[in-house]
Parts: sequence; C-alpha cells; structure tokens
Amino acid sequence: MAKDYYQVLGVPRGATPAEIKKAYRKLARKYHPDLNPGDKTAEARFKEIQEAYSVLGDQKKRAQYDQYGFAGEAPPGGAEPGGRASGPGFEGFDFSDYGSSSFRDFFDSVFRGGGPQSRERAPAGPQRGDDLLYTMSLGFEDAIHGVQTRIRLNRLAACDTCGGQGFVAGAGQRVCPTCGGSGRATMQRGFMRFSGTCPTCGGTGRAPGKVCPVCHGEGVVTKSEVISVRIPAGVDNGSKVRIPGRGNAGRRGGPPGDLFISITAAPHAFFKREGPHISVKVPITVPEATVGGKIDVPTLWGKATIRIPPGTKSGQKFRLRGQGAPVPGKKVRGDEFVEVTIVPPPFDDQRVRELMKELERLSGPNPRAAMGMN
Repeated sequence: MAKDYYQVLGVPRGATPAEIKKAYRKLARKYHPDLNPGDKTAEARFKEIQEAYSVLGDQKKRAQYDQYGFAGEAPPGGAEPGGRASGPGFEGFDFSDYGSSSFRDFFDSVFRGGGPQSRERAPAGPQRGDDLLYTMSLGFEDAIHGVQTRIRLNRLAACDTCGGQGFVAGAGQRVCPTCGGSGRATMQRGFMRFSGTCPTCGGTGRAPGKVCPVCHGEGVVTKSEVISVRIPAGVDNGSKVRIPGRGNAGRRGGPPGDLFISITAAPHAFFKREGPHISVKVPITVPEATVGGKIDVPTLWGKATIRIPPGTKSGQKFRLRGQGAPVPGKKVRGDEFVEVTIVPPPFDDQRVRELMKELERLSGPNPRAAMGMN
C-alpha cells in the first residue's frame, strides 16, 4: 500500500502549504543525521520525511497524490499476471460502464503507458471514418433548380481482404497476454483499482494476428469511385450539401464518415441573386413610362407580366412575390425585384427628333427649376 504522506508529516489532509512546511522543518530538525549520528532509525525517518515533503510541498504532485494516491509517472507496486493488481482497492467496480468517461480514459492510459504488452496493443473498438469535402462548380440555373449528377471521388474504403480489421482472421492469433483471454483487465493506481475492457485485445481475449498484407494493418485502402449525387434546388455560393455515408470508411467495423459538397455557383447574364431573392433590370420606352402599360419580364420560372403605371420613373422597382430562388429544405421561394430603366428613342431619326422637340414644349416646367437651374 502507498505511504500516507500526511501521516508521515503529522498534518491533516486539509493542511495549508504553510502548515505542511512548518511540520516538515520541525521533523527535519528532529531527525537530521547530523543531530543523530549513527542512528539508523533516525536516518530512515529523515528520508521518509524528505520523501513526504517532496510530494506535499509541490502543488501539482500533491494534487496528483490526493487524486490517485501516488505522485510521479508510475504507481507504487505493480500488476499481477493476467492484468490484476495486488493490494486492496475498488475490486469488482467496472468503470467501463461510464463509456468515454475520465475513469475509462485513465484506465486506458495506464496500459498504454508501460509494459511490453503496449507494443502489441490493438486499437480498441470501431472508429468512425473521416468526413470528406468536395468542391463542385454549378451553372446559375442548375444551382436554382437543382441537379442530379455524377462525380469521381477518391476515398478510403474498407479492405476486402481483412474486412476492415487490419489483421487476417485466425492467422497468428493467440491468447491475449494481458488479460489471459478473459477480455477484462484490472489495474491498481495507489489506493484505487480500475477494471474495464482489456485495452490490448479490445475485449476479444485474443492478441492481434497476422497483419493484413493488402492494407498493412490499416483496415482501409484508397479507392476511386464514381457516385451519383443530387444537389437540391436553391443552393448558393458557399452552400454545403451533405451526402451521408460517402466519406472515408470507418476502421474495425466503424461507420463511414460523410461527404460534404461545397458549391460554387456561376453568375448570370442579367439576374442577380441575394440569398433567395432575385433582382433584374428591365428597359422600358419613354411612351411606356409616360402613359403606362403592361410589359413582359423574365423570371427564373418563365415570363411574367407586370403593369407599368403612368409616370413611372427610371429606377423604380416592382416586386414579384414567389418568383425568386427556392429555400433549400423548405417549400417556399424568395421574391423577384424588377427595376425599370427608361431608354430614350433613336436620336438619329429626324421624325423622332421633331416629335421630341414638340414633346419638350408640352412637357411643362423645367424639372430642374427647383434647383435654381434654367
């Protein structure tokens, strides 16, 4: 059993650093070899006091000692054959039930930290594969309406030879030297005993066999695949489309990761997009702006008709509800905003020039008069 350093110095566990230092100085003076020449008992006691103070006098070592019952990289004592540790403790208490808790991580790290068995340790349990990112360029209308396409992808797939395990089944396998074939192991840390799945064999009771000659123990190999993907309607620049299970294969039977497709959409000749909303500039004639009328305008879904009221000014906007881009994952669409621009008639036609002069005489006061312009 590990020494009780608090008892060695004669202080309670809640003692302050000042109290610990005071107790150490008092005992060190009492049992110092120079004051007790030839006294082997005093010499041994002095060494014990020095050892206790080297731990309790250091904040980090004291915290480790308080938590685990020892200070340093290895606990006092060792493990019995088959992974069982000597001495009293929390025997039979299975910390593996706590999943990925600190108890299980701590127990796992004990076996990784030393002993010849750590060199032949098998990875413990299935591991999920990594996600992959693929960049796809789309035309403006394909991004709006969605598209079904095929892509070539290089990804890690489970090795067919070993079934993704990394070792050839039955080839060179033997009873696990750590747990003796039980699949369970126990380790002593100070006053505490930890029990859980054997980290060397992953609970199988068998040590790893012959390394797979195809994947060299990795359990996965690189493959080039052509897969079909569906890009939903309404994606935009920077959108990411998730394709479940198309990432790298998991190891030792773990699930595969996902494939994420990052979208880059090309611009359009006259449509502009802001999220789900679309804007477009449409030219109108002077008569249309003056007397009004109905005109056809383009939308993402075909032609639509809008009414131009009399006296419409250049730059005026009209809203078409539901004529914008789809919102991915929802059954709604944005709006389209039509901005009209007045286009003057041909200036090189003599008849048009005469009519414009006549119109100028009838057009009323100077629109710049309020600005002090003639």
